[in-house]
Amino acid sequence: MNRKKKTPKESFVSMTELVLPNDTNTLNNLMGGRLMHWMDVVSAIAGQKHCNSIVVTASVDNISFRTPIQLGNVVTLRAKVTRAFNSSIEVRIDVDAENIPEGKKVSSNSAYFTFVAVDKNGNPVEVPEVEPETDEEKALYEGALRRRQVRLVLSGRMKPSEANELRSLFDIKKD
Repeated sequence: MNRKKKTPKESFVSMTELVLPNDTNTLNNLMGGRLMHWMDVVSAIAGQKHCNSIVVTASVDNISFRTPIQLGNVVTLRAKVTRAFNSSIEVRIDVDAENIPEGKKVSSNSAYFTFVAVDKNGNPVEVPEVEPETDEEKALYEGALRRRQVRLVLSGRMKPSEANELRSLFDIKKD
């Protein structure tokens, strides 16, 4: 079957949230779990736009919190699909926080989420391929296979010796 192709910009989603008292910890910083929830929502919407189907979260890469997001900040989350495999997709999310009265904006963090497209019965379905256009999209696309193999090795679903894209990074010999 010849899979349809879509560009990353076709899946692009931007979501904005205001950090309210109920979203914060005792230091008046956004709770990490709340941010992860927002990241999951925005990336799932991007995934649905790409796949034209339901998507379920399969994995979340490392999320490092570079800069605290404070009470009253406006948080902007941007997500787009970077690469598609058979029934799974990788989505990159970038998060910025802005203190509008002070005119300060910071990049808080970024992460990759993996989703599997499913039908209404929960069975995996084939997804459209990704056709990157910009240099940044091409770099994200190329790196996606390495990131996927790292996820599979870490989850025990692939032997390190089978991770062709990682061999040169770790000097792994094939069994």
